[in-house]
Amino acid sequence: MGAIAEPRPSARPRRLAPTPAPVSRRNGWSVLVTVLVVPGLVATAALPAYASTHAPDERTAPGLPAAQSFTVSAAAVADLIDRTGLSATSEEEMRQRLADPVKVDRVQSYVSSGAQEAGDDYPWFYEAPDTEGGGLSPLGYYYRECVDFVAWRLNRDAGSVGAPFRWTWSNLTPSGGDASQWAYAWDSHGWPTGSDPVAGSVAWFAGNHVAYVKEVLPDGQVLIEEYNHGMSHKYGQRIIPASSVALFLYAPPA
Repeated sequence: MGAIAEPRPSARPRRLAPTPAPVSRRNGWSVLVTVLVVPGLVATAALPAYASTHAPDERTAPGLPAAQSFTVSAAAVADLIDRTGLSATSEEEMRQRLADPVKVDRVQSYVSSGAQEAGDDYPWFYEAPDTEGGGLSPLGYYYRECVDFVAWRLNRDAGSVGAPFRWTWSNLTPSGGDASQWAYAWDSHGWPTGSDPVAGSVAWFAGNHVAYVKEVLPDGQVLIEEYNHGMSHKYGQRIIPASSVALFLYAPPA
């Protein structure tokens, strides 16, 4: 049934002067909220990237025997991001950090943890993980997950330590961000995998976890570096038998 049209007015209605919109007054608290919320809105969409459900393992190596090491290019070392966590790449980033007391607490906690001295160079250690409402890193994975840390290391080893990064979720594991999907991603790319550990490769575990192989030890064990082992969202190292790793994913071609 057709709608009945309303009669057309015979004269053009007078145009009224626009009423000025009320001017909102932003106080100091609203400015702080803006500073804290806006950075989280710029992250690009990606599939979830979670990490290990393994229980924490306290096996560490206070003194390591001589072993095979992965050598990073001099150019990459020269460009490594400052790991103190007390300075930013820009004044705006520093203002954002200082405006968030929670981030300040994370920086202080990280500095006192000794992770930096142990070898951690992950640049986003102060960001909130997904379990605390955090977003996605510039690499497209959730902050402080095992996958984001390993993706960072693959970029670092390729000499890519700043945007645009060589490896992100979109071209590293486009079929899915979870660690459980990384072996499939390597197979889809045609990248090599195997059971022999190699320094600089990815240790892939069947229990939805990945780690970075730092060293291959003479006794058939490997020293791995990782984030979020045991759901801690922190950096750690472990020495484990190479045979306990389901598959080694060798570094993708640069």
